[in-house]
Amino acid sequence: MSAVKLKAILSLQKYYLCGENLISKIMERRVRVRFAPSPTGPLHMGGVRTALFNYLFAKKHGGDFLLRIEDTDQNRYVPGAEDYIIESLKWCGLVPDEGVGFGGDLGPYRQSERKPIYKKYADQLIENGNAYYSFDTAEELDELRKQAEADKQVFSYDLHTRNSLKNSLTLSSEEVQARLNNGEHYVIRFKMPETRDIVEEDLIRGRVSFNTNQLDDKVLFKSDGMPTYHLANVVDDYLMNITHVIRGEEWLSSMPLHVLLYESLGISENRPRFSHLPLILKPEGKGKLSKRDGDKMGFPVFPLLWNNQETGESYRGYREDGYFPEAFVNMLALLGWNSGTEQEFFSIDELIESFDLTRVVKSGARFDPEKAKWFNRHYLQLKSAAELAALVLPELKEKGIDPDPQKLERIVGLIKERCEFVKDIWAQSHFFFQAPESYDEKTVKSKWKADTNEKLESISALFGTITDWKAEAIKETFSAFMTAKEWGFGAVMVPIRLALVGGSSGPDLFEIFELIGKEETIGRIKSACERIKL
Repeated sequence: MSAVKLKAILSLQKYYLCGENLISKIMERRVRVRFAPSPTGPLHMGGVRTALFNYLFAKKHGGDFLLRIEDTDQNRYVPGAEDYIIESLKWCGLVPDEGVGFGGDLGPYRQSERKPIYKKYADQLIENGNAYYSFDTAEELDELRKQAEADKQVFSYDLHTRNSLKNSLTLSSEEVQARLNNGEHYVIRFKMPETRDIVEEDLIRGRVSFNTNQLDDKVLFKSDGMPTYHLANVVDDYLMNITHVIRGEEWLSSMPLHVLLYESLGISENRPRFSHLPLILKPEGKGKLSKRDGDKMGFPVFPLLWNNQETGESYRGYREDGYFPEAFVNMLALLGWNSGTEQEFFSIDELIESFDLTRVVKSGARFDPEKAKWFNRHYLQLKSAAELAALVLPELKEKGIDPDPQKLERIVGLIKERCEFVKDIWAQSHFFFQAPESYDEKTVKSKWKADTNEKLESISALFGTITDWKAEAIKETFSAFMTAKEWGFGAVMVPIRLALVGGSSGPDLFEIFELIGKEETIGRIKSACERIKL
């Protein structure tokens, strides 16, 4: 083996299974990760970040990024959510190599279509004694929870209680079989072993440990033939050759069960490495960011606009709010990860090159809506005036304005530095297309003096004599006029701007003169003199 190849292998060690035969596993297994959302509503920006980190990790290591729809809980299924997830990923540029809507050789990638697969694995766990049938009704379990609550305790179906409940551990084999034959409702629960420490090296959090005496016997399979998340997740990751599971912090407590499932099914050799991402926190830094925070503080928490036709719910989206996908993705990447440098702006290729799971932080990442705007402003400034003109043109046409393309590009070039979003272009440039309907009262009060009308009438007369109506020529003639009159520029420049744009701010005044034209300039000045009375 060459020194270069050995170095490459050793550099990957932190991403693969520890223990014996590490080098051989590194050489044999292609990196494969999955994003596995449930179609229970719109995709939260935290979910998009999970997809992003999976995508970056896969591409960094020349691997595959899969989309799997985990819809085992049909009671929570929301029509349209699956399409929303796919469209969100496409908008962000996180296109899966395999998955629902994208094809692949290891499908189907929608769990509800994989229903026949899971029973075999549930039966295997029953046969080897790592799972058992439970016949307790929902009403019976609710009663036990109420009794425990009355005693100021918490009921849990676990190694401490299972031997006193209605299951195949306490019933005779004949009775169990009779109940099954009669079609009685049941679930299959995992039999959590007693007094074991489950220790795992999380690629983000380092060594984490759980004692099985504190874990409950999770439901794995239901009598309607549908698995729960836990069994389906493990079986699908195994059959789809997933090498790394990169998911949210909320799944950390499920990791020991998943490790034990791999062990109990005899497939530990091929189990993935786990990584659990930190939460995205509210702007004030306390608690997980929720859609209510967005509603309350006026920012989106979903990538796209969400309209639920059944409930009438509607939530804002980053796309519809005017964010560029590259700005949204760049912002998300830095929520919980850093490159170890001062760099903040990354293209997707730069993110792939720089991404390293060991630089993902353990603690929650505070979301800053103002920083999101800052990112969007950066990417807007990178776009050419021609690109931005094309983006704003539909809005102008809706207003009945069909400008000359070259003129529009020039206008956009003048005002783009004042903009964070494409929608800001109209607010910053409307006066190029429409005369002001009103004038800023504070500016009138502070800058429009008793002699302002007389001075502006003289300037209008001057403008009438200018034949070369270009910004530089106008400026030269105007400056000479002002010098001859011995007028201070401050005495007339703000009133002229007020007459032309309706306020005291905007781009270079002489550029405005040229772009709106000679007649329009003179007309607006005369109109202001007539309308503004002291």
